[in-house]
Amino acid sequence: MSAFPCSDDVVPESVTLLPLPDVAENLGIAVTRVHQMLRDHQLIAIRRGGIAGIPKDFFDSSGAVAKPLTGLITVMRDAKYTNEEILEWIYAEDDTLPGRPIDAIHGPLAREVVRRAAAEPF
Repeated sequence: MSAFPCSDDVVPESVTLLPLPDVAENLGIAVTRVHQMLRDHQLIAIRRGGIAGIPKDFFDSSGAVAKPLTGLITVMRDAKYTNEEILEWIYAEDDTLPGRPIDAIHGPLAREVVRRAAAEPF
């Protein structure tokens, strides 16, 4: 068992995963701090090919964690979604956004995504 939670790979294969040491370097923190962020449910890691990684989409163009992401994860975990269900939801196409929630959190629809996540029945 790993020292941090790691989800099944339920995202499309086209989703780029950043290895945890790369995430730590991009954030300017120790990899153990990334592990703590995963334990604190601020991020979600996925194990693909035996390597834990975090979707590149979770970060903004400067390499920082996308601001609405942590709140979105918290709202969905509070509603009893599993990490896999959260990943499936944020990568699902939604014509009313338009696009996927993960894409919308990088723009003006970020608050709408969090609002919808809070309103979704479990």
